[in-house]
Amino acid sequence: MSVTTHQLAQWKQQGRAIVALTAWDYALAHVLDEAGVDLILVGDSLAMVALGYDTTLPITLDEILHHAKAVRRGVKRALLVADLPFMSYQESVQQALHSAGRALKETGVQAVKLEGGNPAIVATVAQLVQAGIPVVGHVGLTPQAVHRLGYRQQGKSPETAEHILAEAIALENAGAFAIVLEHIPTDLAHQITQKLTIPTIGIGAGPHCDGQVLVTADLLGLSVHQPPFAKSYINLRETITQAVQAYGAEVREGTFPPG
Repeated sequence: MSVTTHQLAQWKQQGRAIVALTAWDYALAHVLDEAGVDLILVGDSLAMVALGYDTTLPITLDEILHHAKAVRRGVKRALLVADLPFMSYQESVQQALHSAGRALKETGVQAVKLEGGNPAIVATVAQLVQAGIPVVGHVGLTPQAVHRLGYRQQGKSPETAEHILAEAIALENAGAFAIVLEHIPTDLAHQITQKLTIPTIGIGAGPHCDGQVLVTADLLGLSVHQPPFAKSYINLRETITQAVQAYGAEVREGTFPPG
């Protein structure tokens, strides 16, 4: 049975942790779905881990949709969410409706994720939800604002912590069904998680969120640059390198393919 937005809310009430990861192609999505991941995000992080950009900013909506279609084909159970990339929703509510509508219609994802919690974004979220488009919010470190915020932890002062809490509450009130908390202090994430009735999904936000998400390339040890709050459960860069070198040696020695 497929995971739904309503199930995530129920799991928060039950204290059942939500497991989320990112995917950018069919093969990876199929593995994650078969492994029991609850929420799969076609994140704009694929700009860096799959396309080789230095930030998430260059990726286009069409590129996100292209990857989301491939991921959709590999997912049967998990709730599938796509990021709206930089400048695909900030210009106007109409632009956001068009972008989010394309994501749901053309790829089959069940929800979209937007970064930020300022009044304009909150109003946009409300309009998307009113139009029947489920939305995941995202506060704290927002990578699309890298040139303004950098990659530093957010919410360390009482003033900025209060601001992030207010943004999270506003996004819930606007109708977001879940919210990502990125790279904020553990106690702030705990406070937000207790305050909200919708699930919080942490990344670099400590153990008290309702769920956790990682960029799958970080989990697998494939990333060239890994954030300090990520964890690698295997070093696939090393494993793949060894396999390729073994193959290369056999080809050069004439032992592969066998005669």
